[in-house]
Amino acid sequence: MSQTTPTAAHLGDLRDVRYGEILLISPGDDGSLEAAVYNTIGLNDCPLDRWRALDPQSLAQQFAVPVVYLNGPRFWLFDELSAFVVGEVATFGGIEARRVAKVRIPAGLELAHGPGKEAYVDIVVERDTEYRFLAGRPVHSLLTPDGKTYVMQAYSQIVDPGQTIGSLAGLGERLSLPQGWRYQVDTPTEDLLMRPVAGEAHVLQDELENTYMLLAH
Repeated sequence: MSQTTPTAAHLGDLRDVRYGEILLISPGDDGSLEAAVYNTIGLNDCPLDRWRALDPQSLAQQFAVPVVYLNGPRFWLFDELSAFVVGEVATFGGIEARRVAKVRIPAGLELAHGPGKEAYVDIVVERDTEYRFLAGRPVHSLLTPDGKTYVMQAYSQIVDPGQTIGSLAGLGERLSLPQGWRYQVDTPTEDLLMRPVAGEAHVLQDELENTYMLLAH
């Protein structure tokens, strides 16, 4: 069951808040795959007992899509979120989640490979949101040889259930980064704002399924 929601929202105090995402995957207009992304943000903290009880196959039947992918639990690393367009709220096995984005799944990206198997692949996400990292708090980034910066927006406990916000300082020693890439932690003296460009955000994950967004210059 879904319900009408406002067209805009602002949330604060999000750093290290747990959430989950449900991806409803179906063929797009051009024959490729796309996913409608539902997120628990602002509705609940992704209660672990209910999350672990979710059955992707049953959800796929319920929502009449070929595949459902469960993406969580995760924890936000930015401090504030402004969403300028938000969608309907649906209930998945007792967990409410709001439609927040649409993802175009690149050809050859196989979610069925399992957690952490499709690392460092740039994916386009259609959304209209602004993330704010407050000054004086750590920001974790991947730097590429061609000058791109991907800022970590969320860390994951999907691959490593013991990962915490405190362990991210030493994450660079655990990652098998592509040639020439670097992991960096710094503390900006001014707030860092991140917005999609023309409604599109470029996002990738490392092998622990921590999620990063491309910083637009």
